[in-house]
Amino acid sequence: MKTAGSWSHSLKFLLFSAVGIFMFFIPITVKGKSSIPLDHLVTWVRDTAGEAVPLYALLVILLGAVYPFYTKTWNKDRVTTTFSLLKVVGLVAAVLLYFEWGPSWLSDPNMGPFLFEKLVIPVGLLVPLGAVFLAFIVGYGLMEFIGVLVQKIMRPIWKTPGRSAVDAVASFVGSYSIGLLITNRVFKEGKYTVKEAAIIATGFSTVSATFMIIVAKTLGLMEMWNTYFWTTLVVTFLVTAITVRIRPLSRMDDTYSGGEGQPEEEVNEKYLQTAWRNAMDSSQNAPAFLTNIWSNLKDGFLMAMSILPSIMSVGLIALLLAEYTPVFDWLGYVFYPITWALQLPDAMLAAKAASIGVAEMFLPALLVAEAALVTKFVIGVVSVASILFLSASIPCVLSTEIPISVPKLLIIWFQRTVLALIIATPLAYLLL
Repeated sequence: MKTAGSWSHSLKFLLFSAVGIFMFFIPITVKGKSSIPLDHLVTWVRDTAGEAVPLYALLVILLGAVYPFYTKTWNKDRVTTTFSLLKVVGLVAAVLLYFEWGPSWLSDPNMGPFLFEKLVIPVGLLVPLGAVFLAFIVGYGLMEFIGVLVQKIMRPIWKTPGRSAVDAVASFVGSYSIGLLITNRVFKEGKYTVKEAAIIATGFSTVSATFMIIVAKTLGLMEMWNTYFWTTLVVTFLVTAITVRIRPLSRMDDTYSGGEGQPEEEVNEKYLQTAWRNAMDSSQNAPAFLTNIWSNLKDGFLMAMSILPSIMSVGLIALLLAEYTPVFDWLGYVFYPITWALQLPDAMLAAKAASIGVAEMFLPALLVAEAALVTKFVIGVVSVASILFLSASIPCVLSTEIPISVPKLLIIWFQRTVLALIIATPLAYLLL
């Protein structure tokens, strides 16, 4: 017979997990827009707060730029020093934008305003608000329950624990910032090794399905939305299955943060019983509700402070290079032999689009908007499947506690782009 305590643990697991699943994974339609409730909440806050939202974003950037110097960690190592200084650059750019003092190139709609309004503000709201509801996903047994059930799929194919499936789904229905928030939290708890966290951050943390709709609309692919969406999903995870088996990911440190971790128990029988038992253990050991919420909110706000000034600086530099220099034209020549060999129409344009994705994942779609259908489809898939880009996702990864360097991230981006081109092109010819 169950005790009152076990009933309360069961109720906590079922009720809180249901809230988390609803907020992160169940699309609902509000005012004609279909998205997850968390996204609707962010939209409501943005609409309600109005003029206060840009000021909030500016204050977060200010705090983020000052924080490394306040904590005296800005000169910990070369990378930290570089990004601490870049955050100051991001603050200067944000102040100039907010007060409309900047030069004309900064106020160009595709430069500063694009970064501030389309990336900084949504991420600045999404990460702290998402962190509050993250407590329901990671704190009361849902990850442990799902982890046992999909362990036999995740470990052999992607070399990650079963619980990482929650990260993967959260990224696709939410965003890379939500996926990385989950990954960072679970990594700090000692439930992912460095290698596993790096695989998840670079292989599962995609842009959201809602942002994919924007890409599809730009490319005129909405008439084949299901084909585009499922092809992108398959290509993304196929590419990840390959990159985990090659350097640098294959040689990353397979130890836990802080030494000892909590590796996932290998289950070979009684899957449902074991999944339930693990969930109950997690629910029983969960901190007090308000403590859990506050801890997640604090983590989310600190992460937002780290991300926003980096987006403003690194993103701006990447967009300026794309707009005013031939850097990405030159980089396009690296991909040209591949796009030519794959017989993509407009092979040089496709190569440049593939290369420019490292600056900002939306730029490739703008570049090939008038190209042949096959080219548009392939580039639409590649821009999402490559995952890493300098205007947002790379600063987000670097804002976590996962020890992975910028050169490694750029190598992984290159590997993912090449593999995505090779896999997506024959699929495009087959499906279109």
